[in-house]
Amino acid sequence: MTNNTLPEVWLRGPLPDVPPLLQPAAHALLQAVEEVRALLGGFPPSQLWTRPAGLASVGFHLQHLAGVVHRMGTYAQGRPLDEAQLAWLSSEGRDTGQSLEQLIDAWEDRVTGLLGQMRGTPADSLTEFRPVGRKALPSTVIGLLFHAAEHSQRHVGQLLVTARIVTAQPSS
Repeated sequence: MTNNTLPEVWLRGPLPDVPPLLQPAAHALLQAVEEVRALLGGFPPSQLWTRPAGLASVGFHLQHLAGVVHRMGTYAQGRPLDEAQLAWLSSEGRDTGQSLEQLIDAWEDRVTGLLGQMRGTPADSLTEFRPVGRKALPSTVIGLLFHAAEHSQRHVGQLLVTARIVTAQPSS
């Protein structure tokens, strides 16, 4: 999905049909996927659940990325999480038998879904109130969509550091 000759996603121009105020979030999500695909190429599958110095594993970060993107999209639609999402949340960090490629694909599928949701989000709805979680904490449509991108960027950074530490250590 990545091409080293291309500039970063945000420098490639607007994404079709994504409202202007959501372009930065959409660009950030696509950039995160590209970076993970590029930098985890050749990552040893046997190290997917390794937790160096107690850090979260690469596998956890990939599960969490898919979960967060899905959850924020659900909240942005004004819906509570369903049982499948709650089950996903409780399984984050556990080896579910998925390969590295399957975990990346699952996250990319969630990003693709959220981009579709962004394309269908009317600009005049961006500041509408949206409750988050069981406590119905206050947010907005735009706040949730930006949080999906910001949180993804944060976890991608952590994931990439963990991957470098794991691959720099001698195998045991």
